[in-house]
Amino acid sequence: MSVKEKATAPVPSVGADGKQSLCKTNKESIADLPDKGNLQATNNRGSGAEVTAEKRDRIDGLETVSMTELYDTAYPPKIPIVDGLIYAGTYLFVGAPKVGKSFFMAQLGYHVSMGLDLWDYPVRKGTVLYLALEDDYARLQKRLSRMFGMECSENFYFATQSKTLNEGLEEQLNQFVKVHTDARLIIIDTLQKVREVGGDKFSYASDYEIVTKLKAFSDKHGICLLVVHHTRKMESSDSFDMISGTNGLLGAADGAFVMQKEKRTDNKAVLEVAGRDQQDQRLLLDFDREQCVWKLTKAETELWKEPADPVLEAIVKVVSEEQPQWSGTASELLQLLPEMDMQPNVLTRKLNVGAERLFVDYGIRYASSRGHSGRMIKLELIKE
Repeated sequence: MSVKEKATAPVPSVGADGKQSLCKTNKESIADLPDKGNLQATNNRGSGAEVTAEKRDRIDGLETVSMTELYDTAYPPKIPIVDGLIYAGTYLFVGAPKVGKSFFMAQLGYHVSMGLDLWDYPVRKGTVLYLALEDDYARLQKRLSRMFGMECSENFYFATQSKTLNEGLEEQLNQFVKVHTDARLIIIDTLQKVREVGGDKFSYASDYEIVTKLKAFSDKHGICLLVVHHTRKMESSDSFDMISGTNGLLGAADGAFVMQKEKRTDNKAVLEVAGRDQQDQRLLLDFDREQCVWKLTKAETELWKEPADPVLEAIVKVVSEEQPQWSGTASELLQLLPEMDMQPNVLTRKLNVGAERLFVDYGIRYASSRGHSGRMIKLELIKE
């Protein structure tokens, strides 16, 4: 996909997905979904499929989930921070020293805090915290004013010092997101600055553990943690093999960005992207030295678009600007969808599976809860 060059200056866990909550509740959980997707899963299974705590304990603490339970559970949607590029989770941003990582971090943070599209990628606005741990405030002031002029963002916060992970960094970040409930992105620049004190020799296990701790935090709060790190000196045909340290870093992370130049003095760079929730991409960038911002000149990977889902397309007709909310049973919903030939429980399961896409692609929040009259579905059009 070729795109015209576009400046981005402002206009004046355990396992791959972490531990999932399988709590059973009679209250709506997705109905109160905040924009950043911080909520617990709602289990829709019937009494015949219930797995009691006593039964689970008999498996010696191994918590299992049946395929039926999976389909009958609506999990929290993973909301993109930058559509098609960065999602909630923990990501590595890797590059050689002085390659332009800090300029990109400032550019990304500014765009998210202002809600400005980054190149051709739509951005969801939210508060940003940038831990610029290798900078000082005077240097940040000069850099930002050169990049963005005097156009300020009230939602972009900076810190040049923080605790390490074993000294209380997590509690500091917890306090920040408690105060700033709309926080979407936290940048840690760099990983080395927040590693545990005394961790001079790193193994796969220690690398995996440190990213797992960060991922637990990002998953808990439904935000993105972007961790800046360095490449190693040894070359490799696979850019992601050049991440300094062991494979434990990438193995625990939700994704990674690797920025490379042929020569440090070049204005051109390649940004390779890989992650669990997005397609692999290769972006060709050009650095505007006058304004100190990165411009996208070409995206070599054509983003794959998921085919339209007939059920979700039909749901879009139920809620609109004129009628932004609807609630009722699955049977009542099917009466409004005459083209859908399926049983009510199948419709509910399809909505459980498609809840994230329904929210991200169509802006419709889906919730399912059990009341006195049976299981109720609630659909709500969200305006961001």
